[in-house]
Amino acid sequence: MTRWQHAGIVAAIVFYGFAIGCQNDSGKSDPKPEPKPVEFKATPYKWTKPTNFEEPHYDFTKNPLTVEGVALGKTLFYDGILSRDGKITCAFCHSPFAGFAHTDHPLSHGINDKIGTRNVPGIENVAWKQAFFWDGGIVDLDLLPISPIQNPVEMGDSLANVLKKVRASGQYPALFKAAFGTEEVTTERFLKALSQFMLTMVSATSRYDKYVRKEAGATLTDQELRGMTLFKQNCSGCHAGEQFTDQSYRNNGLRMQLANSKDFDLGRYQITLNQDDYNKFRVPSLRNVELTPPYMHDGRFTTLEKVLDHYMNDVQDTPQLDPLLKKNGKTGFTFTTNEKADIAAFLRTLTDSDFMKDRRFQPD
Repeated sequence: MTRWQHAGIVAAIVFYGFAIGCQNDSGKSDPKPEPKPVEFKATPYKWTKPTNFEEPHYDFTKNPLTVEGVALGKTLFYDGILSRDGKITCAFCHSPFAGFAHTDHPLSHGINDKIGTRNVPGIENVAWKQAFFWDGGIVDLDLLPISPIQNPVEMGDSLANVLKKVRASGQYPALFKAAFGTEEVTTERFLKALSQFMLTMVSATSRYDKYVRKEAGATLTDQELRGMTLFKQNCSGCHAGEQFTDQSYRNNGLRMQLANSKDFDLGRYQITLNQDDYNKFRVPSLRNVELTPPYMHDGRFTTLEKVLDHYMNDVQDTPQLDPLLKKNGKTGFTFTTNEKADIAAFLRTLTDSDFMKDRRFQPD
């Protein structure tokens, strides 16, 4: 090999090493960036407090409303998959046309035509409620659906079995992923989605609401205004504030009736076992009361006029009777026939027709 050939080989080796070194250095100094994980973010749902309402009780920070979460909750609300026979939906007992109550039976009516022991209340403005059911047995909206799902005379299933059915359903994985970022169906997600839908069901556009907010063209008749004055003077001690309930538990002098073939319904006492709570029931909201007969915890009164007749003529004096219903040794209220009609007329101004017809709350 000549001296020049040897030099050429050495030069080639040096050049090759230099090129490889440059590639290595380049790889170290400028690595290919790792793809960043896509951050999941659902679409915030615009929830607005009506200007004449107080601040809500529900803590929205623990369950922020999203468009996707509300849509999932609505789908669940109208799905019979939540019941054992696949027929009883949440809307079966909480019908949109009936103030989201159940008006064709005095008492709850569920699976296999079984009859419960209490009247079904309407669903509206749950964000302001501190407790649920006539006895206040549930104090957290996020836990509320468990009771009807597992009640043997309502939906008759178990939460575990319902979740199993939801997981196996073809439509729900995509809905859960859209709402929560993955297809995983958990108890928490299931319950919070139902809460999200119910929290959107705000009723605040009755004639009364528009009147107190002084909206253009909003008026009440002279009879309705007289009724409002009488109501505030006599009824607002219990049916207080813009929700028309102070959310307390009171004995309103109802005659004791059997809740079923064997027992009396003792109301709040069955939760607390406190003798002072004997035959006390939660003061219901009167919003949309015109649309939610029959009335009282056992649906014994079919009209608003019969409710007023009770307070005028049939309040029973017991040790637990609410003090507001007994003054100067006399129980109940004294209304004339005209005054009774005035109060009933005012109560009908609390009917929110816009709420009943709102497509957001209707089945798709």
